[in-house]
Amino acid sequence: MVTWIEVEEKKVPNSEKDLVLDGGFVLPHANSFGHNFRDYDAESERQQGVETFYKTQHIHQTYDFVKKMRGEYDKLDKVEMSIWECCELLNNVVDESDPDLDEPQIQHLLQTAEAIRRDYPNEDWLHLTGLIHATAAAEEFKVGGSQRPTTLKYTPGGPRP
Repeated sequence: MVTWIEVEEKKVPNSEKDLVLDGGFVLPHANSFGHNFRDYDAESERQQGVETFYKTQHIHQTYDFVKKMRGEYDKLDKVEMSIWECCELLNNVVDESDPDLDEPQIQHLLQTAEAIRRDYPNEDWLHLTGLIHATAAAEEFKVGGSQRPTTLKYTPGGPRP
């Protein structure tokens, strides 16, 4: 059964000042090193790796593959560890889908959690979410990068490599 509810039209902020006053999130235009975020078209040292990552992901991450992985991992019988033990496993993992960052994922987790804690000090659930958001780093094409519907075929030259 579908239930429809009336939603009051909300004013959409149109400037950074409006976003801050509204309690919204202001998307920075550059990272801590002064570089633009996620420029998939820019030539960089990491560009070839990013393209290879997305090609591998789009070829192998099919609907059948996802069903197989769910069957394998839904059992939750692989390992038991603390959140911190899981985070420490990421000391040797670099996100191959990210053209901006070539640091181990544990640094990314900690920086994300700290930035959220600074900006949203009373939202402890959000601090934890920032810390654990990338701990599912198995073979990365399975869980990393930007996700897409698994029913779409790989399209060279698409919106992402």
